[in-house]
Amino acid sequence: MKCRSCSTDIADNALICYRCGTATAEPRITPPPTGRYSRKQTPAWVGPVLAAAAAAAAAAATWWLM
Repeated sequence: MKCRSCSTDIADNALICYRCGTATAEPRITPPPTGRYSRKQTPAWVGPVLAAAAAAAAAAATWWLM
């Protein structure tokens, strides 16, 4: 088989061309959609909970070191 990009002879079962790196076939799965809901959103309560935990840890460290 020949690479469709650089015309190098490659194995018939090769997934990519060893010379230029071009894929020899189309992907079997479709990538996830892009857009408004493509990224996982962090819940709104996470920020205040982390801030409270940090404040509690700072208070405990201050008490412990006194």
